[in-house]
Amino acid sequence: MKTCALVIGHKKNSPGAVNKTQNLSEFDYNEQLALEIEAGFTGCEKVKIQRIYRRTYSTLPEDINALKPDFIICLHCNAYNTQATGTEVLFYHRSKKGKKLAKILDKNLVNALELSDRGIKAKTTEDRGGYLLKQTSAPCLISEPFFIDNDQDLEIANNRRTELINAYVKSIKKMARTLSK
Repeated sequence: MKTCALVIGHKKNSPGAVNKTQNLSEFDYNEQLALEIEAGFTGCEKVKIQRIYRRTYSTLPEDINALKPDFIICLHCNAYNTQATGTEVLFYHRSKKGKKLAKILDKNLVNALELSDRGIKAKTTEDRGGYLLKQTSAPCLISEPFFIDNDQDLEIANNRRTELINAYVKSIKKMARTLSK
């Protein structure tokens, strides 16, 4: 059995990006999404989902590593200027396994939401998110399936929510198989 640490990006009192039209934060969106992804693994003997909430950003890698997951997906949503759009997945630039897993997740998220593919992006320690990507023992991905500050992206994600959940479930199962080889 493989364990996937499913990290909810941000926290209640530091909720990340916000869609002003719907007054919906990245944290609130992804907390609910994590529960729905987890439900896709009920009765699954091959993959265990371990949901993780952030206490502080500096202690997050240590909290994740203590659970000894086989791989990690951090649920986030992008934000920029209310106009940017698309899907991307971030991984640590020196992680060959991370790159392989990022390709799986990116492909499934792009197919689910049908937004432009911004691709997989290698990050160094100095880049935003790089600290977490480097400091975790298992391959770690930061998922940015859409821009939450873009009303159209959020509408698509809401309308295609089942497809989005299924994309994560399918990806996690494939990642577990890939790491078992």
